[in-house]
Amino acid sequence: MTLWIDADAAPRDVKEICFRAARRLKLTTVLVANRRLSSPADLAWVSAVQVAGGPDAADQYIAETAEAGDVAVTADIPLAAILVAKAVRVIDPRGAEYTTENVGERLAVRNFMDGLRGAGMETGGSAAFGPRDKQAFAGALDRVLARAVRAP
Repeated sequence: MTLWIDADAAPRDVKEICFRAARRLKLTTVLVANRRLSSPADLAWVSAVQVAGGPDAADQYIAETAEAGDVAVTADIPLAAILVAKAVRVIDPRGAEYTTENVGERLAVRNFMDGLRGAGMETGGSAAFGPRDKQAFAGALDRVLARAVRAP
């Protein structure tokens, strides 16, 4: 099992929580971004991959490389939909889990909002990442990793 982190937009706190989980479980963890990242020097099983190309290059790399049974952290709903279809467990940085039951609806809402923004409507953005989000993510990551470790 590999823990994939869509690191272009992942908050620092989310990465730190993932590093702690990687340390605790000795879990292969890969940060993927289209810019240079460094991984913690004391964690041999954590690596960083810099991909060339546009803003979706990291998503494409993760989509092509992740395998069934892996776990991914991303806020990108189209990427989450691809990964869920591949039987990858996916959570967002605020602790919401994408599943076969909810990813289609979330993708539809995302596309609808994108259409509104494309038509010039102000839709607002996400609230700032705060302590509750950090706590929700940590709990969700623990639950998802525990299920992934137990899975056959």
